[in-house]
Amino acid sequence: PLDAQDFDDAISVQKLHNGNWEIGIHIADVTHYVRPGSMLEAEAYRRATSVYLVDRCVPMLPEKLSNRLCSLRPQEEKLTFSAVFELTEKAEIKSQWFGKTVIYSDKRFTYEEAQEELNLPLNLSEQELSYSEALHLLNNLAKIIKKERFANGAISFETQEVKFQLDENGVPLGVYTKIRQDAHKLIEEFMLLANKKVAEFVHKKDPKNVMVYRVHDAPNPDKLMVFAKFANKLGYKLNVASGNISKSLNYFMDNLEGKPEQNVLESLAVRTMAKAIYTTDPRGHFGLAFEHYSHFTSPIRRYPDMMAHRLLEKYLSNSAVGEGIISSDACKHSSEREKMAAEAERASIKYKQVEFMSLQVKQVFAGVITGVTDFGIFVEMAGTACEGLVRMTDLKDDWYEFDQENYRVVGRKTGKVIQFGDSLDVRVKGTDLEKRMIDLEVVGQKYSPEPKINKEKGSRFKVGRKKR
Repeated sequence: PLDAQDFDDAISVQKLHNGNWEIGIHIADVTHYVRPGSMLEAEAYRRATSVYLVDRCVPMLPEKLSNRLCSLRPQEEKLTFSAVFELTEKAEIKSQWFGKTVIYSDKRFTYEEAQEELNLPLNLSEQELSYSEALHLLNNLAKIIKKERFANGAISFETQEVKFQLDENGVPLGVYTKIRQDAHKLIEEFMLLANKKVAEFVHKKDPKNVMVYRVHDAPNPDKLMVFAKFANKLGYKLNVASGNISKSLNYFMDNLEGKPEQNVLESLAVRTMAKAIYTTDPRGHFGLAFEHYSHFTSPIRRYPDMMAHRLLEKYLSNSAVGEGIISSDACKHSSEREKMAAEAERASIKYKQVEFMSLQVKQVFAGVITGVTDFGIFVEMAGTACEGLVRMTDLKDDWYEFDQENYRVVGRKTGKVIQFGDSLDVRVKGTDLEKRMIDLEVVGQKYSPEPKINKEKGSRFKVGRKKR
């Protein structure tokens, strides 16, 4: 990103005499500077991760390391730990090499600059490889690798990332959702490749070798069934009873694309999944469809990557792994700190969303209903990913009753239905920064068809208040 300072990774491209390509994935060699037993090591372990809030970064390492000495800045020689692959034009891996290196980065691209190059026609150079050629080549290889990953059962979760435009005092002037383009996906695929191949190398060398694995278990069948019933009621088919859950989920995600309720349903689908954790037990990664997976590519901001670097270095030199490099307690601690960081990041985003909306009182937004309760309806405003509440008491055109089973409210007099996924125009009525709440009022609504009422069984009913 444009505002990044801690550059963990760089990619090199070179054409070989046999026509194949040498692709190098070079990762900052943090453990060369952060030594076991040092105060730096103790503090890095305690923090376990950098925390990225909306208006600041709380780094795992001191900025002199994270932003300067270790950061792979252009036109500077840097110490790195590299994964180098020989690939054919069809992205077949012919050979691989891991080891300590020194690199000199020629060019730093922002994602936006790289995407601009990818959007332009390929610029062929008669002599050495141009940046345009390198980016287009990497993009083509990444797409092939990704296609193979999904053919093997990987799941496509495109979760929404919220970004802010802040003034010099940190006040949000704008909020928008980040669009993932080919430049982002290109980097992601090569980082996944390095992480996967490092884990595979350690395990194949000796299955008894201890390693810090990134594990993602299969989803809980009961949670998945509840979500499938919810999705089916909204008109989306999700067959979780079949043997191929990944294929069914990907089909579901494809059908969601472009729909108003896409973001909220994708978020709910993610919540049915198990949480990825760090462990010494190689149980595999369900979401990525990898038998062995580790985190190797971000040691500036993640402690587990530092552990992976130390272990890989030992195995490459056939040295014994001593105490203190890794333990199940260290993996558990890193997983817990990662969870805390994610919660802090979400709270920071919500706070800034409410702060932004406090400056938009009386502004009208198009929205989609993301939740229905007996005390109100939750609406996400388009383009901002900000969610607010329309209270039942503010729906003046009728007395609405909550139909919990069908995720909707029904007007007692008019029979009008307001349900999950409906489009609404809403106005910001008020905000509460302390509670991180946005109150909305309805300006315009596209009502759902009037429901058919079974008078014998009854389809309108009230339920007790429940916390969201």
